[in-house]
Amino acid sequence: MRIVAGELRGKTISAPEGEGTRPTIDRVREALFSSLFSLRGGFEGAIVLDAFAGSGALGIEALSRGAAFAAFVERDPKAAKVLEYNVRSCGLEANRATIMRRDVLAGLPKVTPHAFDLVFLDPPYAYDARKVLAAIKALVEAGQVASDAILVYEHDMKAADAVSAALEEIGCDVRPSRKYGKTGVTIGVMN
Repeated sequence: MRIVAGELRGKTISAPEGEGTRPTIDRVREALFSSLFSLRGGFEGAIVLDAFAGSGALGIEALSRGAAFAAFVERDPKAAKVLEYNVRSCGLEANRATIMRRDVLAGLPKVTPHAFDLVFLDPPYAYDARKVLAAIKALVEAGQVASDAILVYEHDMKAADAVSAALEEIGCDVRPSRKYGKTGVTIGVMN
């Protein structure tokens, strides 16, 4: 995999081995970030949460395109080691990136004085979207996620309706799901 655009464009990053993670392929990231650029008006200054980070491709891509800070959360030890390698090999300093080895669903400590305004969610497909988004809603209520944050949820395309409904339940304005093979991406904007 490689970073598609920005200061790290062309940089190769590693993917965790096994079936526990599904790295977002370059083509999907390119299309997703184009949509987000239009929706946000760019990435400058974004405070990013890359939950269920795996390789960290989404958060690193956001940093490459101008995000100010990214917190990566990954509970799988093998994936976290690959994530740490990728962040280090990209030269991302501690003031721009932090990695937490923990379960997103168990809650997160405050890692930045600013609320996250761009949240990437790429949980295992078997996870219930309502539980994932309830954890994010708790972070919104704790002031850790901005009340107008953009949430990006990557999922099995078969789960598109369930993901959209769960995003609506926590107060998001939901954009139509985009299909990339068997993968779906649904964007919600908190309101």
